[in-house]
Amino acid sequence: MKFAFFIFRKFITSNRNSRFLNLISGIAISGIALGVATLIIALSVISGFEKTLTLKLTDIDSHIKVFSFDKTLPQIENSLSIIDSICDPYIDYSSPFLSKLALISNKNRKDGVTVKGIVNKKYLDRIKQNITEGTFDLSERKNLILGKSLANKLLIRVGDYVNLFALKNDLVPSSDNLPNIERFKVSAIFESGIAEYDASIAFTDIESAQNLFSMPSSFNGIDIKLNDILKADSLTLVIRKALRYPYYARSVFELHKNIFTWISLQKKPIPIVLGLIIIVAVFNIVGTLLLMVIERTHEVGILKSFGTRRKQIVQIFLLQGFYLAVIGTFAGNLLAIFLMEIQNKYEIIKVPSSVYFVTKVPFDFSIEIFMTVSIITLVLALLASVIPSLISSRINTVNALRFE
Repeated sequence: MKFAFFIFRKFITSNRNSRFLNLISGIAISGIALGVATLIIALSVISGFEKTLTLKLTDIDSHIKVFSFDKTLPQIENSLSIIDSICDPYIDYSSPFLSKLALISNKNRKDGVTVKGIVNKKYLDRIKQNITEGTFDLSERKNLILGKSLANKLLIRVGDYVNLFALKNDLVPSSDNLPNIERFKVSAIFESGIAEYDASIAFTDIESAQNLFSMPSSFNGIDIKLNDILKADSLTLVIRKALRYPYYARSVFELHKNIFTWISLQKKPIPIVLGLIIIVAVFNIVGTLLLMVIERTHEVGILKSFGTRRKQIVQIFLLQGFYLAVIGTFAGNLLAIFLMEIQNKYEIIKVPSSVYFVTKVPFDFSIEIFMTVSIITLVLALLASVIPSLISSRINTVNALRFE
């Protein structure tokens, strides 16, 4: 192997004086670099979408929700105790809530909104991470946190007062059962990046929500936040069996099945893209090495005439192929990082949040993605180098010495 490496270094040095070899080597390296960069960016975008959407969904929402088929959840304290014991040690917190539909009005503008009364400070801390204007405290009564889209639609600003109309005890309004009307102050505005939330949810303290819906000391749901989201589906099944009717648990993957199905569909074309890039890389390597074999036929003849074994000839051209792959892969990694940094900084490509749920293209700068793509490329490039290397080892010595 030392001899093969020595000759390989001599070939690389002499290549610099050959414009033809420089050209075909440059084309091969560029092809590998573009393929590697494309695949890294594609995988990073898909992984980035999945992680960003999951994080955004669970920032405002929870990993598991427990609902009731009745109007309220009975024996809430006992239920919370059961949930904590089931989810231990993966649970971060469990938070009961009251959430119902209402009508929000500001001057002559009206719209439907889901008013959610929260009681847990940890849950509020998650929401606060998305607040863009104002402040909110659970100790304050009749204060609201509105989504940015809803606030813009109704021309509401922080500090404005709005009216909320809600059914009393979920009964149809009548002359004897008028709807509740409460005046709330908008103390903060949040932007989660999820259009569904920003346009339809308002948060308040639990007591104000209970008064608005005439449901004192009542809850109709429990939010469960876990330390490991991957445990959400399995723990949801256990909670369903433990709590039974009228309780019903659903994980974030079930609540937002359309979003996660969409992400899953985005992953399906990846093997096709990977296959095409592999084919391009293989043809680049094979074509370049075959041209190098032709260009180096005379030198191969001289080496064989001095007693160089076929195995050593194969090793020389394998090293050539691996050398091109290493440079191409390294250049592809740098190109991918450069393009992703440019996109992050300048946001050249814009995405509509109503369609993609995010306002900019998210990238996952994962070492695993870079390493996986690089290793696969190098292995395939080495395998692709075998055919030209074997061809070079079978060159007839006499014909090679006559070749010019």
